[in-house]
Amino acid sequence: MKTVPISVIIPCYNCADTIERAVNSVVSQTCRPAELVLTDDASNDSTLSKILELKERLGKEWIKVIALKHNSGPAAARNAAWDAADEKYLAFLDADDSWHPRKIEIQYSWMKRHPEVVLTGHRCIQADNKAPDPRLPAMNWRFFQVRPVRLLISNKMLTRSVMLLRNLPYRFNINKRHAEDYLLWLEIVLNGYAAWYLDLPLGYSYKSPFGEGGLTGDLWKMEKGELDTFRRLYRKGLLSAFSTCCMTFFSLMKYMRRLLITYMKTSDNRQSIK
Repeated sequence: MKTVPISVIIPCYNCADTIERAVNSVVSQTCRPAELVLTDDASNDSTLSKILELKERLGKEWIKVIALKHNSGPAAARNAAWDAADEKYLAFLDADDSWHPRKIEIQYSWMKRHPEVVLTGHRCIQADNKAPDPRLPAMNWRFFQVRPVRLLISNKMLTRSVMLLRNLPYRFNINKRHAEDYLLWLEIVLNGYAAWYLDLPLGYSYKSPFGEGGLTGDLWKMEKGELDTFRRLYRKGLLSAFSTCCMTFFSLMKYMRRLLITYMKTSDNRQSIK
């Protein structure tokens, strides 16, 4: 099997029941990444022993395990793995998600042919607990550039889809617990780096996009994280005051729409139960 210069990073917190699925989706890649870095964020279940067992069983020579002493959030866990990584590119995956077997092959091959591009993402879909269909859609796969305005309007760069150059002078903000990934992608793009997106489903999520069950509390936490992202970009001089106001208003409108959709789904579920 061909090995490619990629470090895969998975932050782990209380994920003993899902981490093996995520790791197996890395192991089963048609092009295997050179290393997998698993960061345990001071879990209080059996996560650490589980990832140590996976390392022992699946490859001590290419799997690294980092155990943080204090729970610090996904940003700090990813940064710790980033600092420990050795390969040219990084790919991120969450412990409760998984990848298509050809994800690394397709995404890395494209980035290798386009060395001026430092950040790429791809489409992700929601899956049930069954193994996703390994077949890819019969279509012309298309990469397109993600310009700053497009990324500000909608975060297409879901973390489980992102691959980037390791030596970028940025990191996840450890003081944010929501939208810390969105802030990082925007910092990269607004500083003039090229980012592209592949319209091909290569990543899988197994929970609601608005938090498990679509709870309104989760929606508000996500919304506050997004609004905080725009404020931070303004303070860094990466957004004008006018753009910050426009994005704040647009974000709040999206939030209201999500609330309405969640309410309607909840009402429909209650009606079906009756």
